[in-house]
Amino acid sequence: MPTERIALVTGANKGVGLATARQLAERGHMVLLGSRNVERGVQAATELTQIGLSVRPLQIDVTDDLSVRNAAEFIGREHGRLDVLVNNAGMLVRKPAIEVSAEDMRQEFETNVFGLVRVIHAMLPLLRASSSARIVNVASDSAIFAKTTEKGSMFARSHESFAYSATKTAVNMLTVKYANAFLDDPDLAHVKINAVTPGYVATDLNDFKGVRSTEEGARASVHWATVGDDGETGGFFNEEGPLPW
Repeated sequence: MPTERIALVTGANKGVGLATARQLAERGHMVLLGSRNVERGVQAATELTQIGLSVRPLQIDVTDDLSVRNAAEFIGREHGRLDVLVNNAGMLVRKPAIEVSAEDMRQEFETNVFGLVRVIHAMLPLLRASSSARIVNVASDSAIFAKTTEKGSMFARSHESFAYSATKTAVNMLTVKYANAFLDDPDLAHVKINAVTPGYVATDLNDFKGVRSTEEGARASVHWATVGDDGETGGFFNEEGPLPW
C-alpha cells in the first residue's frame, strides 16, 4: 500500500485554502490544515474529519518566526517529511493607490511575500526528505502585466489592489528563482515549485463579488500539488494551463 502523502496548506480554515485542503484529502493526502487562529482551524478540520477525510489542524501564523518554526518542528516530529506545501495564506487591503503609504504596504508584503519565504525556508529540510516534493504558491490574475496594462479592463481600473498586486507579482518572481535554485541543488532537484492563480473567486477578499466558487479556485493548486515527476517547475498557471507573466 502506498505511503500516505503529507500536505500542508496555509490559510486553510476558509475560502480557497479550505477547498484546497478538502480536495487534497479527497485524493488521499493527510492534510495539515494551517490556520493562524487555532479555534477556526480546529473547526474547519473537524468538519472535514467528520466526512471521513484525513485532516489535522495546525496552528501557523506565516508572519511569525516562532509560529512557523514550531509548525515545522511539529511536522518533523510527527511525519519526518513534507510532500506538499501550498502557500495559500494571503491578505488584501483595499485602499486607493494614491493614498497608500509604505507603512500601509508593509502588512501585505509581510503576509504575502515574507510569509511565503518564511514558510518555505522553514519547511525546506522536510521537503528535502520527501522523494517527490511539491510547492504551490498562490498568486493572482492581478499580477499579470498583460491584464493590468489592458486599457479599460477590470485589472487596469482596480488600483485599490495596489499593494496586493505588487505582492503577487513578487510571488511569481520568487517562484521562478526558487525553481532555478532547486534545479541547481542535487538535494532539492526533485522539488517542483509553481505559482497558480485561482481566478476571480467569491471570497471575503473581494466581498464575495467573484464569479468562481472556492472549489473551482482550488483546482489549479491541487493539480500542481499532485503533478507527476514529469511535470513542469517554475511556471505560472491557472487550471487551463500556463499564463503570461
